[in-house]
Amino acid sequence: MTQDQTFTLIILLAAVILFASNRVRADMIALIVMVSLGLTGVTSADEAFSGFSSSAVMTILGISIISIALQITGATNSLGNILHTAGKGNEKLVILLVTLFGALVSLFMNNIAAVGVLLPAVMTLSRRSKISPSRLLLPLAYGTILGGMATLLTTSNIIVSGALKDAGLPYFGLLDYFPIGGPVMLMGILYLSFIGFRLLPAKSPTNKIEDRREFTEKLSDFYQVGKNLVKIELLPQSEMAGKTIANGHWYNRVHVNILAVLREKENIFSPDPCTMLKPGDILIARGKVTEQSAKDLNLRVSAINNQEIKITDEAHPLAEVIISPHSRFIGKSLQQMDFRERYQLNVVGVWRGGKPVEGEYADLSLHFGDALLVQGPSIQIRNLKKSEDLVVLEEDPDAVLLPRKGLLTIFITLLTLTIAGLGFLPVALVVMGGAVLLILTGCVGLNDAFRSIEWKAILLIAGLWPMSIALQSTGLAEMAVNSLLRLSGGLPPLQLAALFLFVAALLTQLMSGQVTAIVMIPLALVSAQRMGIDPRPFAMAVAMGCSLAFISPLGHPVNIIVMNPGGYTLKDYVKVGLPLTIAAFLCVIFAIKLYWGL
Repeated sequence: MTQDQTFTLIILLAAVILFASNRVRADMIALIVMVSLGLTGVTSADEAFSGFSSSAVMTILGISIISIALQITGATNSLGNILHTAGKGNEKLVILLVTLFGALVSLFMNNIAAVGVLLPAVMTLSRRSKISPSRLLLPLAYGTILGGMATLLTTSNIIVSGALKDAGLPYFGLLDYFPIGGPVMLMGILYLSFIGFRLLPAKSPTNKIEDRREFTEKLSDFYQVGKNLVKIELLPQSEMAGKTIANGHWYNRVHVNILAVLREKENIFSPDPCTMLKPGDILIARGKVTEQSAKDLNLRVSAINNQEIKITDEAHPLAEVIISPHSRFIGKSLQQMDFRERYQLNVVGVWRGGKPVEGEYADLSLHFGDALLVQGPSIQIRNLKKSEDLVVLEEDPDAVLLPRKGLLTIFITLLTLTIAGLGFLPVALVVMGGAVLLILTGCVGLNDAFRSIEWKAILLIAGLWPMSIALQSTGLAEMAVNSLLRLSGGLPPLQLAALFLFVAALLTQLMSGQVTAIVMIPLALVSAQRMGIDPRPFAMAVAMGCSLAFISPLGHPVNIIVMNPGGYTLKDYVKVGLPLTIAAFLCVIFAIKLYWGL
């Protein structure tokens, strides 16, 4: 083994271990790989940074901008309205519609964005139709993954097509994935609607909610809000009386956040820091007050039960929000991100890993997929809809920012996809052209466009791109293929495609499909070259395998997004996703055999 091969193998194994450990951000790992390959001389400086100029990265850039334009103009809101109208009362029909619409939306936009668009509508539909969210959110997530398999506009599909193009080989256009992914999408929708729905759990607390009051009570119970609340009475001689909340420095001195101020003639919910406190005020606060603090400040402190929880009214509701996959707040605490000051909202509950988090939240490091229960003014909750860092689990018709641009956005998007589908211009160039046109016509502001870009995905792909180059240039890919062919005993092309599909699907459950695509595609291309056959069937097998992310929540970000609001465990993903994965596997192999005649 040469020195370059040794360095490449060490860097690859270290990256895989880091990805599997989930202790270091994926984009950071990718940048480490990029720099390491350059510093060791395995790749030149130009090769190390070549990922940033790849067609895959440019396509993802354009798709991110188109997706946010569709969201903020309300172009996709009609889908939610159709769900409400067409699916009322019939659970099987509702599951079919949710899965179908998830698949259809993901044909035109990024999977994560598709879930972000439909998630609020599905949650509202759940409450109105009294169907547990756990019966709907997994079909939504799986539907978007299935739809993404049938189009180029999925990150792993973009990577595979870009690798073919960079190798000077025939590459996949916008519609080239449909002959294989389309049948899989159809099969998956039918499975979830007529077989898989029997395996879906029904364990959400919101499946029998009659009104807003009951909804609030259910959320409070679900997040066990009462466990961390205290009732504080300001005695007449208290030095905290006659001061504003800000001047009293309640968090620093008493270690509580005040959620409500109850008085004889008025109740103040989510009080402003400038609120003046009076003797006799009853404060509902989150935190723990020490006996010494209560004594020093003349406070009467008592525990609180759920019946006594008074922290909301119509103007100050509760709402659930999810930390999005590209949030700037991942790894930061609520205190570090100044959540209260930034959004004028209080965090009264955190849900993680299938259960509520107990104790203090201020210094809790936030994870992707964490659900936060927030309390505060409805206008501030509505404003969260504009944040790329958070996903609000409640439909809000007032969330449309530019309603007059909806039709224009749809027209430009369809025009872009049509031109891309014709294939006479590079897809990356067409998609970026569509994104620029949306900005120029005012359908999306430049700042919103930049904020919407999936920088994490871009850095991940660009950072790992040199690894694909290194695997081929050092001969490691050829060595791996030789070993594979020797161990497999000279498998015919179709069976070898099945092997690539299986390995890619297996790795995707542990790492992201993006990483799997970059690692696997060099092996597929070298194998095709050695066998003297068209590389596209093997490349397609890798691409499809990278989307078979149904068994583990780690397989795809959309699985993590729905995990907390749906109350899912790993068992739920395996129970519903394993039969779907097996069926999809067989469907892909059959479609490849028919389409390419292997």
